[in-house]
Amino acid sequence: MAKLTVKSAADTAKKWGDVTPGRSSYYETETPASAAFWEAQTIASGPTYKTSVSAGNIDKLFVGGVRRAGAGKFSRKVTAVGVSRFGPGVGAAIPDFEAGWGDYQGVLAGIDKPPKRPRGDPGNRTIIGTIDDALYKKRLALLGATAATS
Repeated sequence: MAKLTVKSAADTAKKWGDVTPGRSSYYETETPASAAFWEAQTIASGPTYKTSVSAGNIDKLFVGGVRRAGAGKFSRKVTAVGVSRFGPGVGAAIPDFEAGWGDYQGVLAGIDKPPKRPRGDPGNRTIIGTIDDALYKKRLALLGATAATS
């Protein structure tokens, strides 16, 4: 077994903070264009939201709120506010990104991954399973859902 090679949280956060602000033109173009998709997918998630929060008629309240805001407001706010705040927002979030990534970076760096098998071999799924299990246990531990950590 070989350890996964994972850059440190500080290195990853620095690169994210250096590179991501330069993507504001992509944000400006792509985000407003996705407004209708966002609205449709968010409305479609109403039943899942209800199950998740287990409260009476929360799905109707959620969908109603999305419809009330609508794709028009989403697109308008991205253009009017989001584009100018994108770069500074990334800069302000670097410490949060580093802390959040750091929680999982340590888990990934500590994984002994099973050896890779030939292409198509079902045994390769054990690599994904090993990583998924470790990250899920860490997530539960961070959320206080269990004491188990990886």
